Amino acid sequence: MLPLTNELIAGVLDGHGYAFAQDADGDLVGRWDDNLIYFFRLGRAGEVLQIRTLASRVFAIDDVLPLYGFCNGWNQDKLWPKAFVHVNDDGTVRVIGEVVADLEHGVTPDQLDQLVACGISSGCQLADTLERLTL
Repeated sequence: MLPLTNELIAGVLDGHGYAFAQDADGDLVGRWDDNLIYFFRLGRAGEVLQIRTLASRVFAIDDVLPLYGFCNGWNQDKLWPKAFVHVNDDGTVRVIGEVVADLEHGVTPDQLDQLVACGISSGCQLADTLERLTL
């Protein structure tokens, strides 16, 4: 078992040939279709992996209540990613998806590969569903 590091996450992403970058805060981020997917390390020792999908579709403030209903239904029917509504300062609305894993006791490269694959594929599935959503 290895401690979770950005280098370990980058190795998994590189191994699949994914394009990604490191942002100003040191977090890894890539683009799948038009969706941004972030790979955050949280917790005191950076042991919690959070794979956060920022779906590309932008909604209006009037869509918040129907989006709450969509996210509640999604979260009831699907294990990953957890979906929630985020209202931006400019009044636009986005849906975010998250896959989170506590890796306090370490992770193997195969386990991390599976978590990254799950975060990317389920985040893209959420984003694809949002593209087809009619409110």
